[in-house]
Amino acid sequence: MELQSLGYVGIGGAALDEWTDFATRWLGMQQVEAGRTLRAFRMDDRRQRLVIDREMPEGARYFGWEVADAATLDALAARLEEAGVAVHREPASLADQRRVGGLVSFADPAGNRLEAFHGQQTADAPFRPGRAISGFRTGPLGMGHAVLTVPRIDEMAEFYRDLLGFRVSDYILRPFKAFFFHINPRHHSLALIETGRHGLHHLMVELYSFDDVGQGYDIALGEPERIATMLGRHPNDLVTSFYLRSPSGFMLEYGWGGREVDPANWEPAEVTVGPSLWGHDRMWLSPEQREASRAMRLRAAADGQRAPVQVIEGNYQRMGGVCPWWEGLAGRG
Repeated sequence: MELQSLGYVGIGGAALDEWTDFATRWLGMQQVEAGRTLRAFRMDDRRQRLVIDREMPEGARYFGWEVADAATLDALAARLEEAGVAVHREPASLADQRRVGGLVSFADPAGNRLEAFHGQQTADAPFRPGRAISGFRTGPLGMGHAVLTVPRIDEMAEFYRDLLGFRVSDYILRPFKAFFFHINPRHHSLALIETGRHGLHHLMVELYSFDDVGQGYDIALGEPERIATMLGRHPNDLVTSFYLRSPSGFMLEYGWGGREVDPANWEPAEVTVGPSLWGHDRMWLSPEQREASRAMRLRAAADGQRAPVQVIEGNYQRMGGVCPWWEGLAGRG
């Protein structure tokens, strides 16, 4: 598997000041560049993860996918070219802007600009969040995940799976088609939803502490019109999250407790529960669609759908007593 993680994302947008407020005060990122045409933000030890560029067309975007080294990057470029994909070996000046050692660019069948790179630069100073958070869960898992909308899913899924090496984590066939792909232990770094049109549905960032998400939700409740999807939990990646409308129109999922997969042994399966275990009332749906979504959640509750909370070692305190459900689930009952 040549691609290792989602390393960075760039967005074309004119609302630079609004993005600064959104990324720092709402999300807790650190602003590291504030020029006339560009804003860049940190999430961890990397010099930048998110870039907002006024000189790019509104709504334009690029996604940077990390590989191990220059030799791996060359091998990926050669394989793509052999498959008929136009690959551009970008100059050192662009690599410097992206804060990486080298990169190539190409497009997926929908025209999304993809960049593969190696040698992402680390910062000299520690990460200083824009508000008091415990930090973002990144490292080998990358900066989070991206979800794209597509007119037809089959061609796009084939491109990412067969050419780029993404592996299917699970998929939804009803009431709509969606495929979730991993390239590392994060449940998915990419998902595709068949909607009839091209677009960026949302980006997800994951926090280390559940309280980070809850306190972020309190901030969002101060401007409830910015909340696109209420607090809730997914049945497949098990993330507890809410969604905000970003200054560029797409949604930003702010979550905690993501499930890990074993890339060597994971077996994909159809997701038949959902799209949420509970919550996630989608404010952007029509009243009829919201009611249908609510009925699905109530059916999951009536069926007793449950899932263990995903925690990091040391980030929990075990309670006393016995829980028959948990003992049975863990095979100890």
